[in-house]
Amino acid sequence: MRDHWWWRPGWRDGRRMYAWHATFGDQIELHALTERYQEAFGSLSGVDAIPQPWLHLTMQGVAFTDEVSARDLAEIVTRAQKRLRSAGAVTFKVYVPIVDPEAIMFRPDRTDRLRQFRDEVREAIADVWGANRVPETPEWAPHISSAYSNATGPASPFFDAIASVKAGPASVTLREIQLIRLGRDTRLYTWETAASVPLDA
Repeated sequence: MRDHWWWRPGWRDGRRMYAWHATFGDQIELHALTERYQEAFGSLSGVDAIPQPWLHLTMQGVAFTDEVSARDLAEIVTRAQKRLRSAGAVTFKVYVPIVDPEAIMFRPDRTDRLRQFRDEVREAIADVWGANRVPETPEWAPHISSAYSNATGPASPFFDAIASVKAGPASVTLREIQLIRLGRDTRLYTWETAASVPLDA
């Protein structure tokens, strides 16, 4: 395992970023499954469990808040709303989490639909700024983290803790995605929602 909380390029204490995420405030099955696994590895040092209100699926960054105008941001949201208006809600499942060097995470199925949503968001950004200014790469592996690593150390205790849990999958229904104002000052990703875009309008 390695520390997830190193300062990535451009980030600093107090700085915020606009990003597209899926959030899961009303997804009871996901909350329950996450809690089962967090209980299993909660006594181990080296990870920060993510509280239920801050569970999320990272989709696509836009820009730091001091690098984008309100006009451009509003236009990106409008373009995303138009592109996703008839996309349709999607229900997917998550199963046993995997141990990544920086996180313990669920990999959802139905990744084809999730990639479709992200592609449309990327096109919305390109509509406003041009394709060469769309941040991040087209390649993307959707995931929902349940904890982040905060230290360097062996991964085997986390594999063992996960293996000790007997739990069925959780079903998640995604009906909207959010443009959020994201921060990461306290070893936790927190945000304010700037806009919500429904998938089944």
